Amino acid sequence: MRLRYNYRLYPTPGQRAALARAFGCARVVFNDGLRTRQEAHEVGLSYITDAELSARLTASKATPERAWLADVSAVILQQSLADLNMAYRNFFASVTGRRQGPRVAAPRFRSRKDRRQAIRFTANARFAVTPAGKLRLPKVGDVPVRWSRRLP
Repeated sequence: MRLRYNYRLYPTPGQRAALARAFGCARVVFNDGLRTRQEAHEVGLSYITDAELSARLTASKATPERAWLADVSAVILQQSLADLNMAYRNFFASVTGRRQGPRVAAPRFRSRKDRRQAIRFTANARFAVTPAGKLRLPKVGDVPVRWSRRLP
C-alpha cells in the first residue's frame, strides 16, 4: 500500500528566490502571530482570535516596514496563520485532556536556520498542473516536477 507521494521540484534560479521569499514570509507571519498572542497572554488580555490576527496581517502589509509581504501569495500567509491556530488547538486540547496520545508542547518560534521549510497552497490559490507536467504556483511560475506517480 502506498501512503504518500514524493515529488521533486527543479526550480530555476528566479523561482528559487521566489520560493525562498515565500518560505521567509510564512515564517515571519507565523512568528509575528505567535509573538502577538504571547504578549497578550503576558499582559493578561484575552486570547487573540484568528480573525484579529488576519486583520493585523492585512494592516501590516500596508505599512512600509512590511510592504514586502505583498510580494508573495496571500494564501501562503493565511495558511501560516492557520498552522499557528492548529498548533494552539492541539496544545490546548492536549492540556485539557481532549487529545489522545502524548502531550503536545506550546507552539515555538520558527527559526531561519532550520532546514525544514514548508508552505501550503489551497485550492483558492489557483495552483495547477499544466498539460506539460509542470506545477504552476502563484507568484512563482511554472516549476518543473519529477513525478513519482500519477496524482489521484
